[in-house]
Amino acid sequence: MGANWIVTAVVVVYLIAMLFIGWYSSTKINSNTDFMVAGRRLGPLLMAGTLAATEIGGGSSLGVVQNGMSGYGLSAAWYIITMGLAFVILSFVAPKFRAATVKTVPEYFRRRYGKESGLITAVIMLLPLVGLTAGQFIASSVILSTMLGLSYKVSVIIVAVVVTIYSIMGGLWSVTLTDFVQVFLIILGMLAAVPFALGYAGGWNAVVSNVPKETMNIFAKYDLFGIVSLVIMYVGTFSVGQEAVSRFYAAKNETAAKQGAWLAALINFIYAFIPTVLGIIVLALINMGKFSDSEFAAVGARYALPILAIRTMPAIICGLLFSGVISATMSSSDSDLLGAGSIFANDIYKIYIRPKASSTEVMNVTKITMIIVGVLSMFIALFNTQSIVSILMFCFTLRAAGSFFPYVLGHYWPKASKAGTIASLLCGTIVVVYLEHISKGYLFGFHFSQAIIPGLIFAFIGFIVFSIIFPPQNQTTELIHEDDD
Repeated sequence: MGANWIVTAVVVVYLIAMLFIGWYSSTKINSNTDFMVAGRRLGPLLMAGTLAATEIGGGSSLGVVQNGMSGYGLSAAWYIITMGLAFVILSFVAPKFRAATVKTVPEYFRRRYGKESGLITAVIMLLPLVGLTAGQFIASSVILSTMLGLSYKVSVIIVAVVVTIYSIMGGLWSVTLTDFVQVFLIILGMLAAVPFALGYAGGWNAVVSNVPKETMNIFAKYDLFGIVSLVIMYVGTFSVGQEAVSRFYAAKNETAAKQGAWLAALINFIYAFIPTVLGIIVLALINMGKFSDSEFAAVGARYALPILAIRTMPAIICGLLFSGVISATMSSSDSDLLGAGSIFANDIYKIYIRPKASSTEVMNVTKITMIIVGVLSMFIALFNTQSIVSILMFCFTLRAAGSFFPYVLGHYWPKASKAGTIASLLCGTIVVVYLEHISKGYLFGFHFSQAIIPGLIFAFIGFIVFSIIFPPQNQTTELIHEDDD
């Protein structure tokens, strides 16, 4: 598919701007704390922008458009609405997260429950970050390959190189500033596409009359249990996922952390219906005969949004949309890269390999790890054919199930113990892997569409029972002190 040179120019300028912000941010880095948590100086607006942009990624753009045209209809919006609900819930515990003054989630586990808990948590959280990064690389590459007429594999390489370079230059400062720009591009780019798509379809009434009646049912594919399950999954993964919770750590104070979460929720509520409506319009165009299934046969339904843009929009709007969608995916992949690098350097290298490593050395190891994870994620993206949303939801569930209760309740419950934490981590992880890859969702004869619910239940039981049987010697919620450079 050819691309207008104006469209290409808009996106190239955007990519160059991201690299410039990365370079600029690198001039503001003086320590490992600056690199990992932006010197703990983010106000509510910066925090909200980076928090929302981090979670609005490939699944929330291409994935939701794909779901909107593939049977979910209006109910596809729940994938994003429930993110906003999760941020509202997390706003009440965000001050506690900030007050802990840690740099990573495994650091909290180590200082709260001991080295063993910190190591297990680091491993459980590090591996999904590779999959999450790959999922966002896939989404970015879909847009780039469609727009420039490049092969998908070449596009993956370009995306991986650009994201990795600007991420390692400035750490969370770079990621925060690029996210702040990207969140506006995401919303404005997608929003600008709607009137042109509607015009091509003949208006909203024409769209509604050319889709099945259930398409406009917001509960078509999600009942109350499914919605609650999504909220639980997001609360779990946002509260323990390094790419998200690092924003709370980076807030300048507890109030900024709370306000940032509320503003991020508002952004999600506004954005949720934009890609959903675009997906419904694509479905209508197919039913009208203006699009054909053959246009997606070779490349897959995930190309729905790029095809819609090329067919219906002026070059400058198309370029803005493509920049917005690439923003969505890049703003998530850069955070995942930084999260993986921070966890390895801060919680594995510094603790087990080089305990006397200096701040500069740990920062350099973070950057090297980010490069390695970028390369691994690139290879996964090159050969992956799964649904973007499926990849992301498994990674979210895997890391959240076992770690959620020890992390959140550890801020409030003095009797939480090392034994309870390890039991929770193992139970949650084993149950999720069993349901997702062995039993295909069946447990004790019951089928679970979301593995997060049984995963959390077994993790909670293990956490409470073992904490009571093997209580901590010192019953306190205070953390063991570590020097914070």
